[in-house]
Amino acid sequence: MSYQICIIGCGWLGFPLAKTLIENGYDINGTTTSKNKIEVLKDANINPFLIHFSSERILGDITSCLLHCKTLIINIPPGLAKHPEHNYVQKMKNLISHIEISSIKNVIYIGSTSVYDDNENFPIITEDSPTSNSKNALQLLKVEALFRNNKNFKTTILRFSGLYGEDRHPAKFLSGRKQLKNANAPVNLIHQNDCIAILLAIIKQNIWNTLLNASTVPHPTKNEYYNSVCNRLEIPIPGFEKNEKSKGKIINSEKLVCLLNYKFKVKL
Repeated sequence: MSYQICIIGCGWLGFPLAKTLIENGYDINGTTTSKNKIEVLKDANINPFLIHFSSERILGDITSCLLHCKTLIINIPPGLAKHPEHNYVQKMKNLISHIEISSIKNVIYIGSTSVYDDNENFPIITEDSPTSNSKNALQLLKVEALFRNNKNFKTTILRFSGLYGEDRHPAKFLSGRKQLKNANAPVNLIHQNDCIAILLAIIKQNIWNTLLNASTVPHPTKNEYYNSVCNRLEIPIPGFEKNEKSKGKIINSEKLVCLLNYKFKVKL
């Protein structure tokens, strides 16, 4: 039997990731919450599973989804920005109870650099930097701890900065908007292609039981960067409040670069 991987969440990132892993010789089980996407996954040679996650229960055959898989990639957006009342911790506890009795040996949990606070001094953030005490960040950190402290499997936490691609660029959302804050704050983004390449490298190199920040270099200011991108796309530039003090941070990815011997494919 070939090396099997399960991807929880075959959406904007998970679906092209699954296709890349298949191209590299892995068998993929993948979940979706949409019936309409089952055939799409099948056509891409992904073994599809219709599964819904909630704090109360998991709807769907999660046991079969994890069956025979050695590595699990968890790519479920917490959705706490829109729904801060959601119990994301309990949702992940429900999943962990199934992982513990499965064949899974390694887990990649895709987290977020939003667990670090912004600051007027634009601190350089490493994996050892202090984290936020906001309600959303505390939920994310509790989930990370649940995975990292579990002795039934090895976990690597991958904290991505803002995800983007040519089909999903924040500049398009900001285009034409006025009175935007944090004009001089550093930009922290990572391209979809780099996300996929980093995940593939972690699996191929067996990089487990670690925590990694992932953000593309360099880190231009928001005003500089988004004006440049909007000009390139020939869409209206955003308007930033340049007289107000900006808050931000610079996500440092040196640990990832050194550990994986990685070079970012898409620079800002």
